[in-house]
Amino acid sequence: MELFIFLFAALFSVLNPIGTVPIFVGLTQDYTKKERSKVSMLTAINVFIILIISFFIGQYVLTFFGITITALRIAGGIIIASSGFSLLNGKFNKNRGINKKVEEDIQSRNEIALTPLAMPMLAGPGSISLLIAFYQEHNSTNDILISSLAILVVSFVIFIILRSADYIAKFLGASGIVAVSRIIGFLTISIGIQYIISSVLAIIRGI
Repeated sequence: MELFIFLFAALFSVLNPIGTVPIFVGLTQDYTKKERSKVSMLTAINVFIILIISFFIGQYVLTFFGITITALRIAGGIIIASSGFSLLNGKFNKNRGINKKVEEDIQSRNEIALTPLAMPMLAGPGSISLLIAFYQEHNSTNDILISSLAILVVSFVIFIILRSADYIAKFLGASGIVAVSRIIGFLTISIGIQYIISSVLAIIRGI
């Protein structure tokens, strides 16, 4: 249970679906209720696929490129902490990872569930590196089942949040969303720093 709660909380903080609400509302403002529901479902499915592939296959990618888990944890910690600082300071770019040309193309596309919503806005480098590092330490059959369940549940929560985006945006308001995002940002910074500290300690012990 502790493993499930830890991974769920870590993923939820890094993915920050609450912070995606105003962007989702803006991108789907001309959609019908049925279309928004469909986009919410497809986004959640895409996030689940991206995260589960990262969890199971990421380590082989690291091996292929000769990247150590310690290096990944430090890089991931920096990315996660950086995202947290952006959330905490209210400077989180709603188009993170999206250049001007792609942004313009998004506006003319009907399908936004994969890009930009699922990736890079939700499942970005931070969550991917977090899962790869997590698998290295929790790869028993029981741990894998619990971790997969946590990924499934967080994807389902993303669907619920996006499905209710209009209501959440109206209920929280702009200031409410900013407040929640900053709280999540603080937790995200803590997760990123903990990853870096753990990696540095591992290096020191190995000397």
